Amino acid sequence: MRRSPKQDRSRERVEEILVAAKQLIGEKGIDAVKMREIAALAGGPISSLYQYFPNKSSIVSMLHNQWIADLDSVLESGLDEASNLEEIFNAAVAMLDYYYQRIIADPAILDMVNAVQADKGSKCADIAATRRHADLFCESARPFIAEERFEAFQRVTFLMFQLASGAVRLALSVGPEESAAVIADYKIMIRTQLAAFARTEN
Repeated sequence: MRRSPKQDRSRERVEEILVAAKQLIGEKGIDAVKMREIAALAGGPISSLYQYFPNKSSIVSMLHNQWIADLDSVLESGLDEASNLEEIFNAAVAMLDYYYQRIIADPAILDMVNAVQADKGSKCADIAATRRHADLFCESARPFIAEERFEAFQRVTFLMFQLASGAVRLALSVGPEESAAVIADYKIMIRTQLAAFARTEN
C-alpha cells in the first residue's frame, strides 16, 4: 500500500475500495477492471483510491493477503484441536473444502489467485504462504510421522498443498458430478500420503 490507514474512517475507505474491486473482478475479470471503475463503485473520487493504492496490482495483492489470512485461520483452527493423525487429516480436508466452497460462492477469489500466481513479483508471496501452511501442518503431524522420513514428508506436504489449488481449478472446470469426484479423490491422496509416512508401532 502507498499509505497505511490509521484512523477508523481511513480503514473503512480502504475496505470499501477492496469490496468494490472484488465485486468488479468477479463480474468482469481482473484484466478488464479499471481503477476509475473501482473508485466509482467504492463511492469516492479516484484520488482517494490512489491515496492508498498506487495501482491495480497493489489492490489485488491486498485482497490476496486477506484470502491467505482466511486460510490461515481455517487451518490453524483445525490443527489446534488435532490430537491424532485422523484429526490432522480432517484439518487438511476442512481447509480444502473451505477453499473449494468459497471459490464457488465468490469466483473473484480464483481470478485473484490466478493473477497473483501469474505475476512474477507476487507469486513468491503465494508460494511463501503455501510453504507456511505446509510447515504448520507438518509440525502438527510430526509426533505421528516416522522421524527418519520427516524431511521427505515435508517435501511431499509442500507439493500437496501447492497442488490443491490445481485440484480445485479442475473441479470447477468439469461437471458437478465429476467435480465432487475430483475433490474426493484429492482427499484420498492426502490420506494416502499421511498413511505412507505414519509412524509404525513396534
